[in-house]
Amino acid sequence: MDVGDYQPVPDTDDVYIHDVGLYGAQGYGAVYIIDADQPALIDTGTGVNRESLVETLSELGIGAEELAYIVPTHAHLDHAGGAGYLVDQYPSAEVVTPEPAVRHLVDPTRLIAGTREAVGDQWRYYADPVAIPEGRIRGLADGEIVDLGDRTLTTHWAHGHAPHHAFFYDSGADVVYTADAAGIHIQSIDVIRQSSPPPQFDLRQARADARRIADLDPEILCFGHFGPRSFESGLMEEYSRTLVEWVAAVREKRAELEDDAAVITHFENAVELDNVWTPERQAAESRLNTRGALTYLDTVDEEWPRHRAPPAKTTVESR
Repeated sequence: MDVGDYQPVPDTDDVYIHDVGLYGAQGYGAVYIIDADQPALIDTGTGVNRESLVETLSELGIGAEELAYIVPTHAHLDHAGGAGYLVDQYPSAEVVTPEPAVRHLVDPTRLIAGTREAVGDQWRYYADPVAIPEGRIRGLADGEIVDLGDRTLTTHWAHGHAPHHAFFYDSGADVVYTADAAGIHIQSIDVIRQSSPPPQFDLRQARADARRIADLDPEILCFGHFGPRSFESGLMEEYSRTLVEWVAAVREKRAELEDDAAVITHFENAVELDNVWTPERQAAESRLNTRGALTYLDTVDEEWPRHRAPPAKTTVESR
């Protein structure tokens, strides 16, 4: 599937994936359209390629007055950056998102600053976010249900990735829209890689989030990056081990090298995913995941030497 295209999610009747083409990497930006009685859009991308998303919705027969819900899974701008633009184009749509994400989308000032700090030159892949009016957005509690008419979406807060993050269970398609709670599934090599962004990645909670997904035992996982995959027993346990091994590797390398900047450089150079992502994205993803693991280790390894990289300027960062 090319950037800007869409296709049905396999083994569903009315769920579609649209590639918004984040960072110039095909497949990296997956958003989902649920063509229910009350249609919903899961995530929006950064907003740069919003015109193609509007075209997809139109081709599916979801016009300006028909879209009922825009559902950012969390406030990070690679998932929610286009929401403010879409609010203007879909006047009947209500933005529903985990309660802790609301303040960041109503006033994205700190979110923008944190994202710029986190992604550096890759900010060119982002549209400047538009604030969402308070009257158009509603916060969702853990366990809260969104009624789509012929099915429901159940909110599951998943704070291992970030305190404003959730995944959603779709009762009609037996699908979990994982956002980043299940890692990043790279379809071309069928590997799930860690997602551990700074500054609020929490290993213990991330493992609990993975167990919660496993307990739902869905038919399909719709990942926020690179698209859907059928769910299999043991898959989330495997991802949990991946997270543990990743943080352990960062801890070991921190003990070996002279400072955290060297640790980040080491893992940036150790990426072995040629021809999977763009080289630029590979390096950026590695830097972010390493910074997130280091920050987490600072919170749990009180005795650990703290040769830290320069701290983030804000408390909210994003890809």
